[in-house]
Order: sequence, then structure tokens, then C-alpha cells
Amino acid sequence: MKIDLKGINKVKDRHGQVRYYAWRGKGAPRLSGEPGSPEFISSYTSAIAGLRPSDNGSISSLIMRYRESAEWKDSTERTKKERIRWLSIINEYFGELPVAAFDRSDRIKPIIRKWRDQRRDTPRSADYGIQVLSVLLSFAVNEGKLASNPCFGLKALYNKDRAEIIWTDSDIAQMKAGSPLWLARMIDLAATSGLRLGDLVRLAWSHIGEHEIEIRTNKSRQRIAVLIPIYADLAAVLKAIPRRAPLVLTYDATHRPVTPEGFNTAWHRAWQKAGMGDRDLHFNDLRGTAVTRFYLAGLTVREIAEIAGWTEESVNRIIRRYVGRSAAVKTRIAQIDQTRKGTDFAK
Repeated sequence: MKIDLKGINKVKDRHGQVRYYAWRGKGAPRLSGEPGSPEFISSYTSAIAGLRPSDNGSISSLIMRYRESAEWKDSTERTKKERIRWLSIINEYFGELPVAAFDRSDRIKPIIRKWRDQRRDTPRSADYGIQVLSVLLSFAVNEGKLASNPCFGLKALYNKDRAEIIWTDSDIAQMKAGSPLWLARMIDLAATSGLRLGDLVRLAWSHIGEHEIEIRTNKSRQRIAVLIPIYADLAAVLKAIPRRAPLVLTYDATHRPVTPEGFNTAWHRAWQKAGMGDRDLHFNDLRGTAVTRFYLAGLTVREIAEIAGWTEESVNRIIRRYVGRSAAVKTRIAQIDQTRKGTDFAK
């Protein structure tokens, strides 16, 4: 009978001798016997039993529960391998802290930043560590152990200009295939409206008029309102969303508004289910996709730049790169014809 022993750390010393430990990280107990033997399995079971508190409310116990969850089992082997390493690092630094301490966002965020900043020389790695911690804390939110995830809103160290990265139609179709219906609608709305995540979750039906969406953006601390024309594709997406609450985006099961924490958990789960792998795509990159759709709908580069909050040059680069030449020419001709009609009418 095959028994799956998770997280075992195999270490070979300079003399070529192999040792096995129950998990990675400081303080991991060494396992006795040969792998697969009753002695080996017994020592592993004892070690894990010693690690797993009955329910002392610590981060260590939360990690153990997460690794026994359906969410963990649904992850790919590659994802598990990457996260095991970081969960060990998280356990070493935060393991003795009570999960409840992470509900004090004002106190815990500086501690999280300090932990992340230990790896400022490798910003992408540091950001991935925060991502794994965020997944763990989102699991705690879903388990009812936390009210919110303090990792949400932490600015990434790796500062790459993503303005010209977009999702293609095939990327969107693949991601939607692994998503619940409410998340698929959210993806479509992002790709047609160009709104950021923070604005999408607070978008209300009252923001939507007959011809445009008008909303004050979080990016401007709600000082600046953007006007998004409701063109055909956007109208179709809005029509497909049922009106079940004052806010536009709601969960299918409860009809409650989508929260950033709920989105974060569902996004990671859908990403794995859809087999997106290590593709360099973020949710807010759907804004680049919206730029191409705005252009094909007949908006000018200046209008698109104002909606997206980008420079006209950035918008032009996206159009040149992602919009086919024939489609771009047809759109330009339509714009010229519309201008001529307006001029003739004025005369």
C-alpha cells in the first residue's frame, strides 16, 4: 500500500550521506529508518503529530490545516513544491504568532513588511513570499479565523511597467474555464470596462447610466471621475450580470457583494484549475485588453488615455502591438466617416 508522506525534506551532506527530515526549516525532526519502512512511517507520523497543535490558534496550526485542505489538494504539484518552501519560511518567522494577531492590520502590516524587506535584494522572490502568505491568510478568512487579509493592498517590491501587457482572447477563455460564473463575469467586465480591481468591487448600478459608466476611482482617492462609454461589448457584459444587490458584482450562491479577500482566494483557485501555470499575467492586466476593445469600438487614443489614466504613447504602443493592421484601418476609416457626417450635418 502506497502512503503519501507530504513535505519530507531530503538532505545530502558533503560526504554523500542522505538524511530525511519531516519538513523544511529550522527545528524539523530527523526521520529514522529507510523511506517506506514501518519505522520511517512511524517516525514521520510522530513528528507531524508533534507539529500539529490540537487547535492552539497559531500560524503553525493554520499551515497544517491549509496543507490538509481541498484548496491545497487541488493545487498543481509545481505550485505545492514552490509553496512548501515558503510555508516553511513563514512558519519559522510567524509560526508562534496567533492567527488572531493578523486581524490587527495596523500592527501586523509593519511586521509583514519587515519580513518581506529582508529580501529586498531579490524583489520578485520577496513578492512571491507575500503572495504565499496572502493565500494562507485568505484561507484563514474563509475558515472564519480572520475578518480580512492584511496582505491585501501591500505594494509589490518588483516594480515592472505592466501598461503594455494584455490578456488575449484565448487567455481569457482559458481562465474563465476554471472560474465560477461570478468570477467569469468579473473578468469580462474588467476586460471591457478597463476598471481596476478596487473599483470593480465597489461598482454600483447607480454608477451606470444609459450611455456611460461614471465612477470616482480609488487610484485618485475618489477625487477624479472617469466616464466609460457603454459600447456594444460592454453593454452585452452588463446585460448578462443579474441585478441582485446595489453593487454590480455578487457571489452566485449568497448574492452578497464580492470582496477583495473572496476574489483573491477564488482567483488563485481558478488560476490553478485553469492550468495557467507561471504565466506573467495579473488581473489588472485586463485593463490593457480593454484598451484594444475601446479602440476597436471607435474611441480616440486621447479618450482611451483619459479613461485608462495612461499616456497616449502607451495607448498607441498597445494598439500597434495587439490590434491587427486591417482592424485598425477599418476603425480609423469609421472614425473619419463619422467626423465627416458630423461636419456635413453642421453645414
